[in-house]
Amino acid sequence: MDSIAKFINNPDHHDVLAIVKGFRNGAVYGAKIRFPHALVMSFLFRSGSLKEKLTFVFDATKTHSKNLATFVTIYKTLMYLQRKIVGKEQNGHSFIAGLIGGYFVFGENNNINQQIVLYVFARIMVGLAKLPVARKAMEEPKNTFPIFAAVVWGIVMWLFRHDRDVLQPSLQASMQYLYLDSDHWTTLKNFLWHNK
Repeated sequence: MDSIAKFINNPDHHDVLAIVKGFRNGAVYGAKIRFPHALVMSFLFRSGSLKEKLTFVFDATKTHSKNLATFVTIYKTLMYLQRKIVGKEQNGHSFIAGLIGGYFVFGENNNINQQIVLYVFARIMVGLAKLPVARKAMEEPKNTFPIFAAVVWGIVMWLFRHDRDVLQPSLQASMQYLYLDSDHWTTLKNFLWHNK
C-alpha cells in the first residue's frame, strides 16, 4: 500500500492520474445525477412493466455516466497534450478541448445528450448575461439578468407564435396549455375546473 500511495502522490504522475480520476469522477457523477432523475421520471411518466421501467432507468444512468466519463477524459487529455505541446496552458485551450469533446461525446442527438446540452446551454447563457458585470465592463445596468430574462421570453414567445415546430414538444405542449387553450371555453365547468 505504501508503494501505491507513493506512486499516486508522485508529482511526475499527477497529470496522467488526474485524467484517470477525471474518468472515475465523470462516471460517478453521471450516475449520481441521472439515476434519481430517471427513476422519478420513469415511475411518474412512463408506462410499461416494472422491468421496462427499471431497464429504462439503468440504460439512462449508464448512458449519462459513460458520456460524462468519456467527455472528462477527452477534455483532460486534450488539456494535458496542449500544455505539453505549447509549454503552458493558453486561454483558448479549454475551448478547444471542450469543443472536440463536446462534438464526439454529446454530438449524437438522443434524449440524454439533449438534456445535458440544454442544461449546460441554459447555464452558460446565464453566465454570459452576468459576464459584463463580473468584468466590470458595464456600469449600467448593475444587474443584466432582467435584460437577459426579457430577451429569453421575447424570443420564446415569438418562436411559439410564428415557428412553434422548432421548439421542443414538451415546451410546445406547456405553451399551448398556457397561452392558447386559455382562449377557449364554453361553460363555467371548462372555464374554471377543466381545460377543455
